[in-house]
Amino acid sequence: METDLEIRVEDGALWLRLNRPDHFNALTDLMADEIAHEIEEARTEDEVRVVVLTGTGPAFSAGADLSGENPQDRLDVTSLDRANRIIRAITTLDKPVVAAVNGAAAGVGMSSVLACDLAIAKESATFVLGFSAVGLMPDGGASATLAAAIGRSRAMRIALLSEPMSAREAYEAGLISHVAPDEEYDALVASVVRRLAGGPPLAYAATKKAINEAAFAQLDPALERERTGQTVLLRTADAAEGMRAFAERRRPEFRGE
Repeated sequence: METDLEIRVEDGALWLRLNRPDHFNALTDLMADEIAHEIEEARTEDEVRVVVLTGTGPAFSAGADLSGENPQDRLDVTSLDRANRIIRAITTLDKPVVAAVNGAAAGVGMSSVLACDLAIAKESATFVLGFSAVGLMPDGGASATLAAAIGRSRAMRIALLSEPMSAREAYEAGLISHVAPDEEYDALVASVVRRLAGGPPLAYAATKKAINEAAFAQLDPALERERTGQTVLLRTADAAEGMRAFAERRRPEFRGE
C-alpha cells in the first residue's frame, strides 16, 4: 500500500521519501507531522546513524499544497508551526541529515533543503523560494539559512525576485553541497550516505552542533519573525490573489491590500 511518506531504515540510514508525485510532493499536514516525528525519534534510535530526506517523481517537494480552491483557507499559523517543527528537528538532530534532491524544490521544500547538513542534487533539479510570487514571505527558516549560505545581497535577489535556480547554479552559489549528472546521482547519494553511516557519530554530532551554532545563530529568532509576518500575510488580499493566480497559471495582480 502506497503512503504519502515512505519510511525505511537500511544500513544505518533512515530514509524518508515524500511520495505524493501527482502533487509534486506538496506537504499535507500529516506528511509534515510524520517527517518531524521521524526525525525527532531518530535521536534515540541507535540503529540510525544518518537521515535522508528525498522525494518521488519529478519533484523533491513543492512545499505547501496550493492546489484546489482558496488554498489560503487551509494555511494558517498551524501550517507554519508544522514547517518550523521540521526545520528544528533537522537542525537539532545530533546526526547528519542529507537532502537527496531528486527534482524541483520550491517554497518550504527549498527551505528544508537549506536546513539539511548536506544536500545532493540531480543536475536537472531546480530551486525556487517562490514565496514572493504568491504574496508571501520566506518561511521554514529560509530568511536565516539562505543569508547564512550566500550573504544578504544574493539572498535578497532569490527571495524578492523568486528566480528559479538550476542545481548547478545552486551548487556554485553555495546553497547545496553536491550536484551530479542525473545518471550518477543515485550512486553519489548512496556513497555519501554509506560514508556518513559508517563514520564517527560523536564527532559528527559535535561538528554539526558547532557549525550550526555559528552559522544558524539567528535561526530561532528568524523562525519566530517568519511565523508572525507570514501569519499576517496569509490573511491579505494579495496572498489570496497570488495563490489563485498560481492555481490558474496566470500573472497575479497585487494591490498592496
